[in-house]
Amino acid sequence: MVIYILWNCYVFIAMGRDKKRAKLKRWRISEATLLWMGAIFGGVGLFAGMKFFHHKTAHPRFVFGAPMFILLNAVVLGFLIYKHVIV
Repeated sequence: MVIYILWNCYVFIAMGRDKKRAKLKRWRISEATLLWMGAIFGGVGLFAGMKFFHHKTAHPRFVFGAPMFILLNAVVLGFLIYKHVIV
C-alpha cells in the first residue's frame, strides 16, 4: 500500500509539473503518458491533480477517465487484497 500511495503522489506532482510547464510554454508530459500513469494505479493522483491544479479539466478523456481509473484501480486492489496477494 505504501507503493500505491507514493505512486499516486508522483502522479499528482506530475500533473502539477505539467500545468506549470504549460503556463511557461515549455516541453510537456504527453496526455497519453498522464493517462497511462492514471491507469496504472494512479487514478487518485490523476484526479486529485486535475482538481487541485485545474489541469486537463476540459478534456473528456480526463474528465471521464480519471474517475474510471479510480474505480478500476479500487476493483483490482480489492481483488488482490481478497486473494491475499498484497497486504
